[in-house]
Amino acid sequence: MRNFEVVAFDCDGVMFDTINANMAYYNKILEHFGRPAMTPQQLAYSHMHTADQSIAHLFPETKSFEAAQAYRKQMSYLPFLSCMEMEPHLKPLLAKLKPKYKTAVATNRSDTMDRIITEHGLEGYFDLIVSACDVAHPKPDPAALIRIMEYFKIDSAQLLYIGDSQLDEMATKAADAVFVAYKNESLSAKFYINSLKEMEDILSVA
Repeated sequence: MRNFEVVAFDCDGVMFDTINANMAYYNKILEHFGRPAMTPQQLAYSHMHTADQSIAHLFPETKSFEAAQAYRKQMSYLPFLSCMEMEPHLKPLLAKLKPKYKTAVATNRSDTMDRIITEHGLEGYFDLIVSACDVAHPKPDPAALIRIMEYFKIDSAQLLYIGDSQLDEMATKAADAVFVAYKNESLSAKFYINSLKEMEDILSVA
């Protein structure tokens, strides 16, 4: 018997295809400091981790990290929003989920999340957004998912989380919530989907 109350989404790779945006964003920072463009491994790391962690990964020396952080924080993210591609079934799914389910976001993004929601017309679609700014520890720590459960006063079995990375899998497992793997069959999950439209059948909102 499925007893889900809240459907939560990761941002990068689930709500949006953000590979090109992330690559352009971090390459701009690297270029400013005369460093080569990201390697595929660095790009994969930045896709899953927070901006602070990604900058530390790209600039491991203390002084260069501090300089890169200062430059990043004064950069506008606006030029990179156009590189983000919204999942085509995201808004229709969110519209169908209400009022039966509450909706949330749990992301390792930090200070760019509010702008993304505004610029892509997603205001009002989510009941709660938890970014890396809102918790002491980002994914794979379960803090973001635990905050969602506490906010809605639900048990872990009532939270369904859609993610695409190992960090998402680890966080969901640690929170004892129910994991949906998005476009990644290598993960351990209760459900596997390749389109958000498939959630309509899982949640009986088709």
